[in-house]
Amino acid sequence: MSSDAQSYLVPFLGALQASIAVLLTISAGVAAAQFRLLSESASKEISQVGVNLFLPALLITNIGSEVHAETILRYVPIVIWALTYGILSMLLGMAITRICKTPSWVTPAIAFNNTTSLPLLLVQSLAATQLLDTLDSSGGAVARAKSYFLVNAMVGNSLTFALGPKLLNVWTESADEDNDDENDNDHVEAQTQEAEHDNEETSLLPNQIARKQARVTFATWVQGRKFWKRLPEWLKETLNIVLAFVNPPVIGAVIGVVIGLVPALHRLFFNTQEEGGYLNAWLESALENIGELFPALMVVIVGVKLSTSMLRMKKGDESGTVPWIPLVLITLVRFVIWPAISIVVIYLLASKTNLLGDDPILWFAMMLAPTGPPALMLTALADLAGASEDEKMGIAKFLTIEYAISPMIFLTIVGALKASEAAVRS
Repeated sequence: MSSDAQSYLVPFLGALQASIAVLLTISAGVAAAQFRLLSESASKEISQVGVNLFLPALLITNIGSEVHAETILRYVPIVIWALTYGILSMLLGMAITRICKTPSWVTPAIAFNNTTSLPLLLVQSLAATQLLDTLDSSGGAVARAKSYFLVNAMVGNSLTFALGPKLLNVWTESADEDNDDENDNDHVEAQTQEAEHDNEETSLLPNQIARKQARVTFATWVQGRKFWKRLPEWLKETLNIVLAFVNPPVIGAVIGVVIGLVPALHRLFFNTQEEGGYLNAWLESALENIGELFPALMVVIVGVKLSTSMLRMKKGDESGTVPWIPLVLITLVRFVIWPAISIVVIYLLASKTNLLGDDPILWFAMMLAPTGPPALMLTALADLAGASEDEKMGIAKFLTIEYAISPMIFLTIVGALKASEAAVRS
């Protein structure tokens, strides 16, 4: 075999193995559901814990360890790129939905890809195949790649949480918002007592403290709601947009950046104890242990969701249909069009300009960032939009197909690796 052919075959096989590893991890989730080790309701709870607890912990440790005052500028390109392809994907999704008269869920399906669990698990698999060593053999390639993907995930999740419901024209309003002025003291008191009772049942604090905590919390909420109602409408809209981007992953990333940029905090968290890292052995280790649960566990949950959808398909009642035009369009956008665009654009920027710095791992991560199946948040957005059961089953079938063909991503991995290597040599 010629050396030219081997230079393509080795990364091809390595990327294929990494993709198969992701698919096998998904299969573990399918098996867990089939053997009733995980239920659909449990998978939803684990998914919420993952996004609200595991992912922030992972962001704190990974970004905190990688970000320094001298490396912070490295992360600016990935943030700009994540916003750019995210906004362009939303515009493309809205255009396709309007022109082709597709269901409204097609817009977020095109706009938001899986930026968290799949890329992170893929990086772990690439570490086992040592493919990234062809770009950087210094030993820190995998950690840097993970931190870049995490920053991309932070931006992607923020856009999904903030704009996803609006893309489906979901405007959630409290049913009793217009009647707040009519709420008398008796009604407020009844709600306070109910909150106290719930807190006593769920809190580990002594009952007296739990009751007082519930009363203070509820009273603060009531006063805050009254204050909110007095604000002008333009300010409410502005604050709604800003607050939509404040979520646990973003908070975790901000904490990680602060820890990384403040030398004293960085030393406390990440140095050895002999060098002043007094938080390393216990607090940082605990956060790392919690964060490392995220990638594999979230991919297992993908398998559980897919198993549930396949089981509903088997029953045949209200199983929904998958419109073939949206399926083809979304597959082309996520597995062909965006990978081709990102590889070409990032290669040209890396080889012809100095805008992206000199880190080939960053180039590789940016090329790979827009690739992959739609985010599983699509099912939650369908619930928010009040979609019919038939439509939700169709979405479940659609996600089943998209994740079943997700190993196609190995083609993008090979292309990104070869393009990054070419950019290094140029």
